[in-house]
Amino acid sequence: MRMPFRFRWIPFMAALLVMVIGVMLGNWQTRRAAEKIAIENAIVARAHQAVLDLNKPYSTTDIEYRRVSAEGSFIADWPVYLDNRPYQGKAGFTLLMPLQLSNSDSVVLVARGWFPRDAAERTKLPAIPVPAAPIRIEGIVRRSAGHVMQLGQAATILPGAIVQNLEPAEFAHVSRLPLQNFIIEQSSDTSDGLVRDWPRPSGGVDKHRGYAFQWYALAATALVFFLVTGFRRAR
Repeated sequence: MRMPFRFRWIPFMAALLVMVIGVMLGNWQTRRAAEKIAIENAIVARAHQAVLDLNKPYSTTDIEYRRVSAEGSFIADWPVYLDNRPYQGKAGFTLLMPLQLSNSDSVVLVARGWFPRDAAERTKLPAIPVPAAPIRIEGIVRRSAGHVMQLGQAATILPGAIVQNLEPAEFAHVSRLPLQNFIIEQSSDTSDGLVRDWPRPSGGVDKHRGYAFQWYALAATALVFFLVTGFRRAR
């Protein structure tokens, strides 16, 4: 028995548009999940490697997610504060500060930790102690401090500036410091009251998979809706 179907261009184009958008966004979320899985695998693999001493020569250039240690002195007159960095539901900042390596011209940018925003005055910053003597810190290497949505025009990078995003290359250009092209997320305690519970960069795989399913389901729904309405119109 032949089932009559009434084809109409406008519903077809509308359904096709929704299907294309759904599949594209579903594929994008699937790729994001795959990227997070690859990051998790790299973190697990490099967690078993020996701690890399940045004060000694090392041959590898791909050291992201490696545990490292570095001895040096913080350059106290070049702090930068990353805004819009919530922790456990509280608004706050991440403090970035360059560390001059001992017996070397090299400088590394260190994410020293997180602290809450002042509830009464957003731009009021606490006096965070800076170790006076050279110290040794430990942490995890990251290519950047992560990105958040830019709200308004980007602030000028200056000592003590509050910015929303910052790349090591940008900081090196402005500060004129011989900076390495990575950031250390400090994990060792230096008695400064900062929180160092860093978010795992591989988190959210299930969230991306859930979003991908929703987008694919939207595409499938658009196709089913077009077919069902076409048969109904024909009847």
